[in-house]
Amino acid sequence: MFAWWFQIKFWKRVVLGFVLGALAGWVFGPDAETWFGPIGDLYVTLIMMIAVPLVFFAVINAVASLSGQKSIAELAGRTFVWFAITAMLAVGVGLLFGWLLEPGRGVGVLQVASDYKPKDVPGALDMLLNLVPANPFQALGGAATSKLADGTKVLVPRSGTVLQVIFFAGLVGFAMVKLGEKVAGVRKLVGEASEVMIQVTRYVLEFTPLGTFGLIAALVGGYGFEQLRPLLSFVVALYVACAFHIVVVYSSLLLAHGLNPLKFFRGAAPGMEVAFVASSSFAALPVSLRCATHNLGVNKDYAAFAVPLGATIKMDGCGAIYPALAAVFISQYAGIELSLTQYMVIALASVLGSFGTAGVPGTAVIMATVVLSAAGLPLEAIGYLYAIDRVLDMMRTMTNVTGQMLVPVLVARETGMLDKQVYDAAPTDIGDDEEGQAA
Repeated sequence: MFAWWFQIKFWKRVVLGFVLGALAGWVFGPDAETWFGPIGDLYVTLIMMIAVPLVFFAVINAVASLSGQKSIAELAGRTFVWFAITAMLAVGVGLLFGWLLEPGRGVGVLQVASDYKPKDVPGALDMLLNLVPANPFQALGGAATSKLADGTKVLVPRSGTVLQVIFFAGLVGFAMVKLGEKVAGVRKLVGEASEVMIQVTRYVLEFTPLGTFGLIAALVGGYGFEQLRPLLSFVVALYVACAFHIVVVYSSLLLAHGLNPLKFFRGAAPGMEVAFVASSSFAALPVSLRCATHNLGVNKDYAAFAVPLGATIKMDGCGAIYPALAAVFISQYAGIELSLTQYMVIALASVLGSFGTAGVPGTAVIMATVVLSAAGLPLEAIGYLYAIDRVLDMMRTMTNVTGQMLVPVLVARETGMLDKQVYDAAPTDIGDDEEGQAA
């Protein structure tokens, strides 16, 4: 009965879910949240179910396997360098389009969103100490669901973060390498557990088009255009800046590595689509990891390390472009002329912020607060943008996730860990098994 549905390419099914969801939200209005919102909630819960165990077993298996192939320290170093380079480029793009489009000029009187509450900004030492889980079993609890002020259901850290899971899993992997043949059985078991989670991920991903329908229907139905109208110039500026960063900056980096950008975007499309509708790097993680290996040809063991790491600290949209653009917007709106020193502070704080932003919706507000504070701009002005944060987060997160797939491709290309034949081939559905047969 459903054979015809699964014959349609995955990305086309997701686009169809998006279009039908937008149409349903427009037709049913606020009632769409009641009727279709639970479908999106179920999808988010399914992603929450698989993300942490998928990362845990994949990272252990990756560390144990990479030790015999490449220097983990070298791969990690290259990955962090490219994280930093792309973050600096993203900050430059945010500042550039703030100057060019001037979204803060000519805006009428704005009011702070009624549901806005100042965020607590963790210190650098707190973020560093938070890398180590006090209780690894609590860290494996991963995330819980919560609701934003507008009722949107999102993923939030509960008793640990993905970075804590990566830290603990990496430690276990190194221990297995040290013990060698003494734990050959455990190594085999972890590898098999990783394969099981990959198969479970394939099943869950087949629900993505329906989840997309529910999420978009609830968003369109519950979001009135009146909320966007006062800040439409900022929305346009952010979307244009992110699109420029994805299409121009990322394509230039791919061309510099001898890779066809169109093939990259074709292979990365499923992860980008999920990121856009779910507004969470964490929610898109299983899809982006699958895209990196299945469509883009990145070595599985390296991807299992790099993609989850990127989902935690690689935030070109939320931590770089958005804070930089928001700072320029607020300075223009308040009539404050920024000095060269302030621009440099904004750039530095944004780059550092792109590494400290957690991969869940809403935390971009925290990093924008950090940047405004560093530049001496009025912090309460963030409340102006808070009312439309959900719409902004869609494009920010898609930019994040695209970069999280791009960097592993670049590093894999430099280190000989990229299967060029897979990269150049037409991507198969990410719900397929390794031989291309439907899962």
